[in-house]
Amino acid sequence: MTMQNWIRGMIKGMSFTTALFIFQCCYGMPQDMQDDLLLEGSVTSKTTGLPIEGIKVNVKETGQSQTTNSEGKFSLYAPWMESMTLQFQDVDGNENGFYADSDTVLTDLIPDSEPLTVDITLEEK
Repeated sequence: MTMQNWIRGMIKGMSFTTALFIFQCCYGMPQDMQDDLLLEGSVTSKTTGLPIEGIKVNVKETGQSQTTNSEGKFSLYAPWMESMTLQFQDVDGNENGFYADSDTVLTDLIPDSEPLTVDITLEEK
């Protein structure tokens, strides 16, 4: 084996090893190793009983949030905690009416259980 062939073999081996390392870093390990909790539900008007679009649902402890859709529904994953505070805030202004902000504290939560359904009614301002 000539020195030139030996160097080519080393470069090929290092290139393959580098590609495997990059793949492992990007895709090989799960990014989230803790238990998750699926929160879903709906937000309706206390006055009319109709769904409210444009309400920001925020997990206070983590900052994760989602805005309700046209059916007043939301769905988001949050890291499991024994208790958490959900904040409901009207962020779309007058587009769908003005609603008072509300906080709800959830306790005794079970990780990786069925989705936790949270239905809430908000009062108009």
